[in-house]
Amino acid sequence: MRRARYYSVVKLYISADMEGVAGITSTEQTNPVGQPEYARSCQLMTAEVNAACEGGSAGGATDIVVNDSHWNMRNVMHEALPPAVQLIRGSPKPLSMNEGLDSSFTAVAFVGYHAPGGTSDAALDHTYTGETIYDVRINGQPCSEARINAAVAGSFGVPVVFISGDQSACADARTFLPWVEAVQVKRAIGRYAAESLSPSAACEAIRAGLQRALREMRTRNAAPYRFAPPIVLELTLTSTAKADMAALLPGSQRLTGRTLRYANDDFLTVFRAFRALTALGASVS
Repeated sequence: MRRARYYSVVKLYISADMEGVAGITSTEQTNPVGQPEYARSCQLMTAEVNAACEGGSAGGATDIVVNDSHWNMRNVMHEALPPAVQLIRGSPKPLSMNEGLDSSFTAVAFVGYHAPGGTSDAALDHTYTGETIYDVRINGQPCSEARINAAVAGSFGVPVVFISGDQSACADARTFLPWVEAVQVKRAIGRYAAESLSPSAACEAIRAGLQRALREMRTRNAAPYRFAPPIVLELTLTSTAKADMAALLPGSQRLTGRTLRYANDDFLTVFRAFRALTALGASVS
């Protein structure tokens, strides 16, 4: 009875990306600007998000918030989700892929995630924006979107318990979230090729996986993920011109032609600096 009461108060946050969705292998599929395959990709993404919502409900979540976290963040079709699910949609958002996340949540799930830029055998690998960012390291650790976003969740005291994507995204998450339920929905053959589960099989795996993750989060000792202070961000951009602009951020330090450093004891401050450095870098080609 105690376990039933615990699960009845679960508040679940879902951050949903597209590159890690089964069947997605090309930028033409993920680009909302004039690409004929994009509409179908939104359907595939929405189906996996819907499966995550259903799995979350089956695992005890009574309050679910989904944050659309891909590109312009207008991809998930709200009407296809369970009626009670709230959707955060649109961009820009101050916390980007983590918008709306706070200490009121019990658990976080990452759906459709991908490996960090520079990973071999990884579908559409990048970290936040491949056009601007070449490499991200925090306290010397190479960072994927999953690691960065898990640390944002950790700043609010909320553990990440689930991730879905290709084998490289799942392997990356297991290195810093040993308790995580990682559901592989495709096997990346290279950056632009993958062997995927069928959409229905991928959705079923996500549904069952997230249900299991919530039911077992206590026995797996799921915990908030945090970097120990002082927190040092080292951001390498794709060109010196982008680094020139990013270096305008007060408090940043230019280490090399393309790499900047920013340090603070508070992770959310570092994350906001990361966002600002990226935006400044993106302002030039």
